[in-house]
Amino acid sequence: MTNNITEAKRYLANAKEILSEKAGKDGRFYTDKKYVKMAGNTAYSGVLEALDGLLPKKGKGRKSVEWYQEGLTKIDKKILTNFNSIYNILHLSMGYDGILNASIANEGLEDAETIINWVAQKMGVGE
Repeated sequence: MTNNITEAKRYLANAKEILSEKAGKDGRFYTDKKYVKMAGNTAYSGVLEALDGLLPKKGKGRKSVEWYQEGLTKIDKKILTNFNSIYNILHLSMGYDGILNASIANEGLEDAETIINWVAQKMGVGE
């Protein structure tokens, strides 16, 4: 179980590295959409990795965003708000659309870190 948190933090660190080293920043905006998309998908995958260590195993098929939302609703509705934010920012805005606004990307990364730390606390794993 602690391996999920370690992996999640590694994903998040990789996402931050992609943004800082490859996405190029000009003022308040990134300049390379490809790397913004890559960073968003990487950070989002890290959050899912953390949640996979906490939520019960799923039967057959892929896990959907709705599956994660249902699981979080049963545990803590407040953290569900963070998850929905992450889904919208990291997965949709960054991962699909490649939004170049650096402050939005930073908000998504902060929310991701909040959830990963929350999962670690729930699992009794030291930060």
